[in-house]
Amino acid sequence: MGKIKAAAPVLKWVGGKRQLLKKIKEYVPEFTTYYEPFVGGGALLFDLQPQKAIVNDLNSELINVYQVIKENSEDLITELSNEKKYANNSKCFYKIRELDRKPRKFQSLTPVEKAARVIYLNKTCFNGLYRVNSLGEFNSPFGNYPKPNIVNKEVIEAVSKYFNQAEITFLNGDFEETIKGIKADSFVYLDPPYEPISRTSNFTGYNENGFGREEQIRLKKMCDKLNKRQVRFLQSNSDCEFIRKLYDGYEIIPIKARRSVSCVASTRCEIGEVLIRNYTN
Repeated sequence: MGKIKAAAPVLKWVGGKRQLLKKIKEYVPEFTTYYEPFVGGGALLFDLQPQKAIVNDLNSELINVYQVIKENSEDLITELSNEKKYANNSKCFYKIRELDRKPRKFQSLTPVEKAARVIYLNKTCFNGLYRVNSLGEFNSPFGNYPKPNIVNKEVIEAVSKYFNQAEITFLNGDFEETIKGIKADSFVYLDPPYEPISRTSNFTGYNENGFGREEQIRLKKMCDKLNKRQVRFLQSNSDCEFIRKLYDGYEIIPIKARRSVSCVASTRCEIGEVLIRNYTN
């Protein structure tokens, strides 16, 4: 089956890899099954379009978006097309945003309505990034953009087509659970929340649990297990002393990326990142 050209990330996600795809793809080996324990926006997944994949994310709202796109894409497009309900104004934005502060109301939403809410907020919030507070409540402010593409019908339909033509398993849990039963002919791409390079650069607000050094160390131990089982892995992370020391013994490839998490455009600059792998092409 050929690639579906319009299949691309539906959401803008923290640490998205669109701008680094060309570089990352240089290091992707041949494989039978693709694993991605921190799928996020799925830039590499949609570019490679593997025919067999197991993808996971701790964010249940994100995984629900993908499942709805696979199973109910037409209903999702119809829901998002309700211009009165999903209007591009601050009143509508904050009304939709506040739903997760009302547990009973939020739980009464259908999976399609929950998916539409995430997409709508992602397209209309400031800087277009999904971010929650410690209570798991979406807290990005209104973006006030003139013409956000709230209903990207072409992309939703293309992603749905890919999901239904390929054999893809969606998981919503801890990253270690993703690789249970993995075989040596598989490939694992790891894009965890990055180790912060400074106190002010920490941004793990894609879910309420965060991702600290304990998790980074646990992830490294999982990589060691993969290596012992001769499973190839490629990881993206920040270029800092802690990560370099943690992965001493593996190949570490420095790369540069321009990040846009900062709310001040003039402070967005190239930062150091690394690719870490346990194999040679």
